Amino acid sequence: MSRFDRNCRRLRLRRRVLLGVWLIAGSAILVRAGKLQLLEAASWREMAAEQHRMSATVPATRGSILDRDGTPLAVSRETWMVSVDPQHVHDPDQLRRLLREELQLSSEWARKAVDPSREWVQLPGRYEPSARESLQGVPGIYLKRLLRRDYPHGELARGILGLVQEGAGRGGIEQAFDSILTGTPGRQVMARDASGNPIPGQVYEVAPPHPGGDVRLTLDLDLQEIAHQALSEAVEETGARGGDLIVTDPKTGEILALVSMTDGRYDALSAINTPYEPGSTLKPFTVAGVLKYGKGSLDDTVDAEGGSWRINQRTLTDTHEEELITLGDALRVSSNIGVAKAALPLTRREQYENLRDFGFGVPTGLPIPGEVGGLLRRPDRWSALSPQSLAIGYEVSVTPLQMAMAYGALANGGFLMEPRILRAVRASEEPEVDVSSRVIRQVVDAGIAQEIGGVLVSVVDDGTGTRAQLETFQVAGKSGTARAYGADGYERGRYFASFAGYFPAEDPQLVVFVKLDLDSNVYYGGATAAPVTRATMEAALAARQSPLDRRALVRSQLASRIPDATGTVRRGNARFATLPMPVDPGRPSPGRSGDGPILVPDVTGLPVRAAVRRLHEHGLRVRWDGGPIEGLLPEPGTPVARGDTIRLVPARGDR
Repeated sequence: MSRFDRNCRRLRLRRRVLLGVWLIAGSAILVRAGKLQLLEAASWREMAAEQHRMSATVPATRGSILDRDGTPLAVSRETWMVSVDPQHVHDPDQLRRLLREELQLSSEWARKAVDPSREWVQLPGRYEPSARESLQGVPGIYLKRLLRRDYPHGELARGILGLVQEGAGRGGIEQAFDSILTGTPGRQVMARDASGNPIPGQVYEVAPPHPGGDVRLTLDLDLQEIAHQALSEAVEETGARGGDLIVTDPKTGEILALVSMTDGRYDALSAINTPYEPGSTLKPFTVAGVLKYGKGSLDDTVDAEGGSWRINQRTLTDTHEEELITLGDALRVSSNIGVAKAALPLTRREQYENLRDFGFGVPTGLPIPGEVGGLLRRPDRWSALSPQSLAIGYEVSVTPLQMAMAYGALANGGFLMEPRILRAVRASEEPEVDVSSRVIRQVVDAGIAQEIGGVLVSVVDDGTGTRAQLETFQVAGKSGTARAYGADGYERGRYFASFAGYFPAEDPQLVVFVKLDLDSNVYYGGATAAPVTRATMEAALAARQSPLDRRALVRSQLASRIPDATGTVRRGNARFATLPMPVDPGRPSPGRSGDGPILVPDVTGLPVRAAVRRLHEHGLRVRWDGGPIEGLLPEPGTPVARGDTIRLVPARGDR
């Protein structure tokens, strides 16, 4: 075969191989194209579309926390973040003017927002919904919705409310009812350009968000503010480290106000999570146990040993040198010896069960994280000294909330109520559902509760709690002072002073409990905590809006002033003379002299609440139609009778 033939043969072979490769490659391309067009077309179209859009979660509006009357305590507010894409701005001058007028931007930021050398500008600050209305749809403008948790009343009730971090509740009501308050997020899709930046105005909502439900509390905003102010003033005046103040409705167990302060902060909840030894404020419950188990009566005589009694190698002392006194008087003057002796007939089991029945040693069941139950040891862990210690409020630790609920049982006829902070709940897009009160148990019968209440009235009338007196209503109460117990035992010079009171004594509507953490020379509960109770009650009476039943107050006032044939008022099995209330020398009342005329005090220029409180202190009624005070009718200095009505004249612009 010639060389020419061999070359032609090789050339034909190459063409065939090349043709085969082309055929295989073409077939592969056709197969792949068919697969792309027929089998994978949908997924590739979705991928292509995905490159020009982005999906985002739309946050749901968190539900509101309201007070008992529907006043917002915690709300979610809508704000907007504004960004500018200078590359898509059609009219820079017009947009610059719009940003200055609508967003109050500085000229520098307005120029920066439309600078064509920038790719993306996020404007400072967060803007109200009105900004969305004026900027939406403007070329080059991108709006992003943000939600901010807002507490309209600042530090007021912050410990109870808690806070929101990263969309979840932390502490207080925010955490306890997070599942109700949290809504269901939505979903939106927005278009984006080749650079990946969102295209303004091209946002599409795929699934709308559903807002969270609302929680309505039993708190009364006015009473919460009153309690906050009263505790703040007491801490400042006494130099206390902190304190707690609780106001409850004894008939329902509703918590109307709760304030805890520690080292100048109001975000703590020491009222439910920091137990302490109560001291003398526990004595009424010891005496109630003596009566309940039939181991004595208020008229029984107790030998107070002249103020010093030694038992089980321990000496109990009193601040007074009483000899023979009745059990009722022992409670009235807060005799350690008298109450401890009265408790001797109680068995350990009876003494333990009595305190446990009043709610000590177990959590109250308040649905707020962090509540503790305090300490009440079982009788098999008591020492020989424990019965006497427990009788006078030692070797037991309680929380202020437990004390408030226990005094509520004395006030309402013997029923221990479950503390109630939740009044109603409204789940997302559902009707509101009320939460009812619940009785835990009847601790003592109504007769015993009335007997103890009668003694507690005498405590305020002429015992250790005189600084809790009100001018026009009988108050039942008890003071207490106990050394503070720390990691290394009792701390020298540190005391817990407390006072529990309820009024009006004949038909109680409010229980007020106050505790102060003191490092001062004046530390007795009657001298430091009782005035806080009085100030709280006076302000509650003065408040225009409060949960008090005014008609019932009038009936109670009239009933408390009707003596029997012997000139005394009987409460339960106790009798108290209807003498004029003693005047506290540390609390002078200008213009008052016995039962004679009263000179109208000058309260112009004072805040309304302080003015009303001052007039109530003088035994006067008040009429106020709103607005700042310009004058009084009758005028200051005019002689009037106790119980007359004084009209607060508003400034002319407020008439």
